[in-house]
Amino acid sequence: MKKTIGILVIFQLFFICLLGQTNLPPVDKSPMDMSYYPVNYPVLKIQDKITESLAARVVYSRPQKSGRAIFGGLVKYGEIWRMGANEATEIEFFKTVRFGGKKISKGRYTLYAVVNESSWTIILNKETDTWGSFKYDSKKDIIRTEIPVQKTDAVIESLAMVFEKSTSGCNLVIAWDNLKVSLPFIF
Repeated sequence: MKKTIGILVIFQLFFICLLGQTNLPPVDKSPMDMSYYPVNYPVLKIQDKITESLAARVVYSRPQKSGRAIFGGLVKYGEIWRMGANEATEIEFFKTVRFGGKKISKGRYTLYAVVNESSWTIILNKETDTWGSFKYDSKKDIIRTEIPVQKTDAVIESLAMVFEKSTSGCNLVIAWDNLKVSLPFIF
C-alpha cells in the first residue's frame, strides 16, 4: 500500500513539474465571454431551479475601452464590425425565433453590425467560425435590421452583452462606452 502511494506521489510530482515548464499563454486582452437566455441558465440548471429550456446564447470577446474613442473611432461608422474582438460574435438559438420581423430557424449564426451615430444595422449571417470581419460575405446574410442607439448614464469600460426577459421573448442588450442597443427576439 505504501509503495502504491509512493508511486502515485512521484507521478503527481512529475506532472506538476511538467506543467510548470509549459509555456502557457497570458490572459487575452479581450477575453471571451458567453451570455445565456434564460439568464444564468447553467447555474440554474445545476441547482434544479430552471423552469424553461435554453433558448439562446451569445459568444463574444470583450474588448476594453482603455481611453480610446470607440464609436466613430476604433469602430468606424458605416463599416462592418464583428461586434467584439478576435473571432466574430456568434449567437445560437435553440428554438425558432422571430427577429426583425423574420422567422429565424434554430441554429448558430454570426452577428455583425454597421454602426452609425443614431442607429446600428444588425446583421445575422450564416457563416460561422470566422475571425473578425475580414471574410464577411453579404451573400450569406439571413437578415439585416436597423436598431436605434441609446445613450447610457455611465461609461462601460468592457463591451458587454446580456439577455433580458421581455414580454414576448428576450432582448440582447449590447453596451460599450456610452452607448447601448437592444435586439428583440420573439419566441
